[in-house]
Amino acid sequence: MLKVVSTKQVRLGMFIQELKGAWIDHPFWKKAFKLEDPSDLKKLQASVIKEVVIDTSKGLDVEELNELVKSATPPAVENSVELVVTPTPPPKPKQISIAQEQAQAKKVINASKKAVASMFHDVRMGKAVNVEAAMQMVDEIASSVDRNLGALISLVRLKNKDEYTYMHSVAVCALMVALAKELGLSQVETKKAGLAGLLHDLGKAAIPSEILNKPGALTEDEFTLVKLHPERGYELLLKANITDEVTLDVCLHHHEKVNGTGYPKKLKAEEISIFAKMGAVCDVYDAITSNRPYKDGWEPGVSLQRMAQWNGHFDEVVFKAFVKSVGIYPIGSMVKLKSGRLAVVIDQSPKSLLTPIVKVFFSTKSKSRINIELIDLSKPHEQDSIVGHEDPVLWGISDVHEIWS
Repeated sequence: MLKVVSTKQVRLGMFIQELKGAWIDHPFWKKAFKLEDPSDLKKLQASVIKEVVIDTSKGLDVEELNELVKSATPPAVENSVELVVTPTPPPKPKQISIAQEQAQAKKVINASKKAVASMFHDVRMGKAVNVEAAMQMVDEIASSVDRNLGALISLVRLKNKDEYTYMHSVAVCALMVALAKELGLSQVETKKAGLAGLLHDLGKAAIPSEILNKPGALTEDEFTLVKLHPERGYELLLKANITDEVTLDVCLHHHEKVNGTGYPKKLKAEEISIFAKMGAVCDVYDAITSNRPYKDGWEPGVSLQRMAQWNGHFDEVVFKAFVKSVGIYPIGSMVKLKSGRLAVVIDQSPKSLLTPIVKVFFSTKSKSRINIELIDLSKPHEQDSIVGHEDPVLWGISDVHEIWS
């Protein structure tokens, strides 16, 4: 049975079916969940949400709570001391392996790709964007990131050239969520970052597809037109009734650089918001690691190395946090081991960013393929270690994606 109750009446054990109010006002990712963590109860009662809908078939009812309190209350004793029992918070769920999350991540990616494509089509037709539907996508993407950070982010990088524009939006959403968590932003701010990532390139809906998908280099006039997409996107968002300030800001300013040479406003470091700085890093990383109509993507580790050398492009603090969020050796990176073998990173280790799980497949000594071996570099008995990143191109290796995926 569904029942509307005041947040003051909400207690642990209730099943929250719906939070009354705008999604951006409440501190939770999911709309429906069983309230079991005391810290979640405090967040709810401290928020601007005044009422919730509970499902009494899945959790405690208000009346049940009253009966429990009565039955648990001892007889009054003069000069007695009130006994307050604080429930032990349940342990936070551990991240699952990339193999366990991969199937679910694929479903999320496929559903999100279709939804973003539909959203771009609606915008081209002058229709409003369904914010609730967009936030549902953000919720699903964020949940996958929570279960295993690398699964969705690494899989979405394997997009083909024809679907780049739509999949890029999904990828940047996931990267923004991961980066927001690494920076310690609140849940509400993380939601805003995810939505901004999902909608940051909406202005490309106003750019002719033959230019966006052109296999060769753009002419000067074509590039000038493409550079208008942040401003076009800003205008389209307003027309589509999107008024969230973070989403508008990231859409308009994700191509700004801290040295003031970006576009469209040539803003400098202190003039660029933290969210736009985040958008700049996430947008570039996914762009250069993905296969695009006019060039193949770079390997993730090589991409991070090159981005680190672009002085004046990114905010230093944000970029360092980004590296930590995707891993010093991101999934899909090719690395060289102390033993002289080459390997591909297939998952992160919860113990250290320096000791991921890898697939060894090549000997630099014999310059030939060897039998693939799975190694967890975080294991105490493991003697091998990573020396550094390697560029697959320099070794004539073109199937790194196939090896790790």
